[in-house]
Amino acid sequence: MGHDVALNSEAPAVIRYQQLTDALFKNFSELVYEKTGIYLKPEKKELLNARLGKRLRVTGIGSFKEYYEYVIRDRSGEELVHLIDCVSTNFTSFFRENSHFELLASTVLPDFVREGRGKGREILLWSSACSSGEEPYTMAMVVEEFAAQHPGFRYRIMATDISTRVLAQAQRAVYTDDRIGKVPGAYLKKYFQRGVGNSEGYVKVKENLRSMVQFERFNLMGDFPWREAIDVIFCRNVMIYFNRETQQELINKFYQALNRGGYLFIGHSESITSLKHGFTQIDATAYQKR
Repeated sequence: MGHDVALNSEAPAVIRYQQLTDALFKNFSELVYEKTGIYLKPEKKELLNARLGKRLRVTGIGSFKEYYEYVIRDRSGEELVHLIDCVSTNFTSFFRENSHFELLASTVLPDFVREGRGKGREILLWSSACSSGEEPYTMAMVVEEFAAQHPGFRYRIMATDISTRVLAQAQRAVYTDDRIGKVPGAYLKKYFQRGVGNSEGYVKVKENLRSMVQFERFNLMGDFPWREAIDVIFCRNVMIYFNRETQQELINKFYQALNRGGYLFIGHSESITSLKHGFTQIDATAYQKR
């Protein structure tokens, strides 16, 4: 499910040889905001100090100043991706904020069938901040169960994230047992394979479910590259890390990207009531483009 972006409150590693200055923190913060829309508050300085210190050790670069200049000069953009990975914390689980998946199964998909969608043209669903894959795989389970009861129902699931690190985890589709506590028993048997021997304590999503999700790296601040209109967008627990201006920009883009009659789901801790938009609210954190 979606994902929580920005630094959390983990204890920073001790970096004895240097400290991130206020001026350099400001430089990194402005760069991250410019490229991703993520706003790093001043109190995140020590955590950024720890995260970037680990990256400096990997690259062999001797100071934060040199590292900043290296990121700026890197025309490939590859090191910027690593920097973004450093400031992204991803927490998610299967069936997190389950009311959204219940609404998807009980209202959204049946409405599509009544309108004749999913037969000729496939339904397109997008997990726009998919983190390590639990959200889009949960979507796939819910939609596949619905499709089994409605022969001929066609759909496709896109899953994107800005972090290459979590996308790699999502595509491996291997999870510890503690991540599957909310998955119904029948789904566990149908869609997961339990590890044995050295893999005990882990599960892997079966190929039949993995093949239903297409993963791709994507920055929500970029232009949406898909020509076809989207029917369902999940963007949960991401906008809380954006300022109001960025939130407004993103909501406008989501509205334009959706088919008329399409749905947007945001996180339970989020709200778009203070933003200008054309959505109709159908549940606490679920909206429809009518």
